[in-house]
Amino acid sequence: MTTEAGPHNSEAAFDRIADALATLGYVVLTDCLPVALGEALRQRLIPALGSLQQAGIGRGRQHTLAAAIRTDTLRWLLPDSPAEFGYLAWMEQLRLGLNRRLLLGLFDYEAHFAVYAAGGHYHQHLDAFQGGTNRVLSTVFYLNPHWSPADCGELRIHAATGDALLATVMPEFGTLVLFLSASFPHEVAITHRPRYSIAGWFRGR
Repeated sequence: MTTEAGPHNSEAAFDRIADALATLGYVVLTDCLPVALGEALRQRLIPALGSLQQAGIGRGRQHTLAAAIRTDTLRWLLPDSPAEFGYLAWMEQLRLGLNRRLLLGLFDYEAHFAVYAAGGHYHQHLDAFQGGTNRVLSTVFYLNPHWSPADCGELRIHAATGDALLATVMPEFGTLVLFLSASFPHEVAITHRPRYSIAGWFRGR
């Protein structure tokens, strides 16, 4: 699979993202990626649900499992299937487009499937590790058709200082969220049904 031509890859779409990041530091979009690609990614994930690994917190020697903080399971994306290749290729186009517009110095991108079982959550946190600035821009792409407000599991984006809630995002199929990794504490509220997404990060050198 290759990503579709037209508005999904247009310079206008990247302009929208860059403008929002420059003014607000985050953006929520519902029409950026092709529907067929989102469905292919969902179908890629479903058979692998039983083999996902438990997510942890920290990195290197500080990495540990902490179910009280986060409960998701994950599998890293690899360009070894048409769906995953298509998603990573779209993100590569976005990386180049944002570097041209915002001079962010984005060097590469990594992403994983993230699955929360019913009752799952992730407490408020920052994506940029303490003492490191390698994660510059976070992305979340949702793979949940027919999601309703009663299902909860929303992403809550908070202001960098204080407790102000800036955005509440329902994890509806096809929604893409981007935000500056070091600037916005965020959390995943308790979900009432299984919740599927792809979490990713553009990194600097």
